[in-house]
Amino acid sequence: MIKTGIIGGAGYTAGELLRILVNHPDAEITFVHSTSNAGNKIIDVHGGLTGETDLTFTDLIPPSGGWGEIDALFLCSAHGDSRKFLEIQSIPPQVKIIDLSTDYRHKKTAGDFVYGLPELNKPQIREAAHVANPGCFATAIQLALLPLAASRKITGEMHVHAITGSTGAGVKPGATTHFSWRDNNLSVYKAFEHQHLQEINESLHRLQPELTCPLNFIPVRGNFSRGIFASVYTDCNLSAEEANALYNDFYKDAAFTFVTDRNPDLKQAVNTNKCVLYLEKFGNKLLIISVIDNLLKGASGQAVQNFNLMFGLDEKTGLRLKAGGF
Repeated sequence: MIKTGIIGGAGYTAGELLRILVNHPDAEITFVHSTSNAGNKIIDVHGGLTGETDLTFTDLIPPSGGWGEIDALFLCSAHGDSRKFLEIQSIPPQVKIIDLSTDYRHKKTAGDFVYGLPELNKPQIREAAHVANPGCFATAIQLALLPLAASRKITGEMHVHAITGSTGAGVKPGATTHFSWRDNNLSVYKAFEHQHLQEINESLHRLQPELTCPLNFIPVRGNFSRGIFASVYTDCNLSAEEANALYNDFYKDAAFTFVTDRNPDLKQAVNTNKCVLYLEKFGNKLLIISVIDNLLKGASGQAVQNFNLMFGLDEKTGLRLKAGGF
């Protein structure tokens, strides 16, 4: 069994990570760290795990058996805290690290962290000791555009309108996350300057280095709990048939990214590690719809997908999750 530890165990992403790992056939959870919940049972915070784990949170750093007792460490820390944590800890080099924060996603700050988008970097992830898990919006948008960039087919501005569930803002309540404000409501935030733009642009420029066209991104807070529905459009001289062939070929070896011929809805991806893509031509415009679960393919599911690759497992192991129903 691959022994794992989790730092920052009380949030939504940690809860989803625990849900996957307690049922993962090759993983054993050794400890779950949370300063604010030390001594409490996991199920006191993540009630959906009732009957599945008897673990309690710990505030011991390193854990009682030392860092040598684990093979893999998941960091579900707040943005900025992962780097601070690793700078003061002496974690043995044989312990593989998967960070779910923004701290190591960008080229200038990545160090030896590999950017953990399997559809882009699968060979590098397999060999990596440290992986930076992509952001949720970044995952949905990159998967919508990577095939065009790889074939040098982005020739005009890219326009993205993406709506996310309230869990994307984290477990800590705020003015724009509590139910009475979010319910029956929509709002735009961080238009044209969302923090995920940097990692998206880095990936697109890696595949299409001469790219100068801007990516115009309008993020929207949705009145639902989980999922991301992104609509992306750009000028494209491919026919609908050519575009679909391009995307199907690009993702032919992808474990969780699927191109469909039916206009998708959010429930096709929620509670799964899938990205569902749909293409349609309108004159010279190519519309790409990209749908994911922000907590799974956009966070913890993708983290376990990376974990599987890093340890030589089938990347689908423990991730055969079912989509939500009506």
